[in-house]
Amino acid sequence: MASTGRKIILKSSDGENFEVDEAVALESQTIKHMILSKVIEYCKKHVEASKSEDRSASLDDDLKAWDADFVKVDQATLFDLILAANYLNIKGLLDLTCQTVADMIKGKTPEEIRKTFNIKNDFTPEEEEEVRRENQWAFE
Repeated sequence: MASTGRKIILKSSDGENFEVDEAVALESQTIKHMILSKVIEYCKKHVEASKSEDRSASLDDDLKAWDADFVKVDQATLFDLILAANYLNIKGLLDLTCQTVADMIKGKTPEEIRKTFNIKNDFTPEEEEEVRRENQWAFE
């Protein structure tokens, strides 16, 4: 059975190219959600910055500002970026995205965290009290 779909070339970290039908590539949720283009955008920006001969503090500040703007995305995209950065082993992007989630959690109560991430509290009041008692240090 011959395929009539568009072809996409995927290149692995070891340099091997894979030519696949677009439909096959889109089976990957990461690619389907176009996270790869965001990952490439991040990598290009950081490669450009590292090649710059002007290693001034203002360049570092500009990159930090760019990074801060880069992660101003919806939660689903942010979590897809974390998964892609982890899978593709891009430490800088993984650190940036995980720090963004950590900042979303910092200083919030468990209830506020649940609301932020739309997490249902499935503990009974008794179970919740037991967890609080066992982990008192975390609530101080």
